[in-house]
Amino acid sequence: MGAMQVVPRQGGGAVAELGAAEQVTEAWLSNRRLSEHTRAAYRRDVHGWLGWCAERGLEPLRASFLDVNAYARGLEARRLAPATVARKLSGLSSWYDFLVKLRAVDGNPVGGADRPYVSRDHSETVGLSPEEVDALLGVARAAGPRHRAVVTLLADLGLRVGELVGLDLSDVGVERGHRTVRFVGKGGRSRRRVLTVEAAAALDDYLVSRGGGDGPLFMTSTGGRIDRHAVFRLIRRLAREAGIPAADRLSPHSLRHAFATAARAEGVPLEDVQDAMGHADPRTTRRYDRDRHNLDRDPAYTLAAARARRSQG
Repeated sequence: MGAMQVVPRQGGGAVAELGAAEQVTEAWLSNRRLSEHTRAAYRRDVHGWLGWCAERGLEPLRASFLDVNAYARGLEARRLAPATVARKLSGLSSWYDFLVKLRAVDGNPVGGADRPYVSRDHSETVGLSPEEVDALLGVARAAGPRHRAVVTLLADLGLRVGELVGLDLSDVGVERGHRTVRFVGKGGRSRRRVLTVEAAAALDDYLVSRGGGDGPLFMTSTGGRIDRHAVFRLIRRLAREAGIPAADRLSPHSLRHAFATAARAEGVPLEDVQDAMGHADPRTTRRYDRDRHNLDRDPAYTLAAARARRSQG
């Protein structure tokens, strides 16, 4: 990929020259609070766009919304899901916003592009019923202390897989009588969650086999930190053993969705579930609640029952 020089736009202020496109991307990423997983995804998305431009002899700094539209239609032709295309364009839009702030471009070409519509009710994650979660936990208990602890923390706390694998031994503690874990959530925010009795017991059993020493909470047999890919493989393998029909399409995020759905079904207020999951927008939490359209939860029933109690009084 050839060098892309970032120069002042006509009439703009001075801008430090950034050489290759990779330097532009790294400068952009360093100015955002992102997890390593999100950082890597954004990096791939921008490099995909830059590669597309290079193949066509298009200077990225001169791209228009028509070029972005053509790129997006090409992604859709590869049968990528609308949510995936929208995510790629969102990252690209942020990249161009950075260039606008540097006064390297006059405007963001992604801003006027035709992005695919993605309903807030839509999620590509395959969910799990409470019974399937129970079955998965049952298999995990027999699979060994580390596997049991990993699955139990995902199921009982609804953690993101990146939050789980990023835990260190020092993140486990006790606060005001509660067993807790502290971690860095999405957006670089420090968070803490309580451990359920089951999660604490599973973790304690695992720590006996783990041994002492600082470092990663969940370690490989060679002493390294387990990665998200290992957790993906674990969830699918245990799900197959549990006889869950959609085993080969599950992910650790399936347990996060199941956590939200079960919590709301048990009557936990939306704002409490939102806080537990670290969502900035309650609409995101609602999307995770797979049972939100259940007619049994229609508030008309609650109002009618209250009216009936008043009439009997």
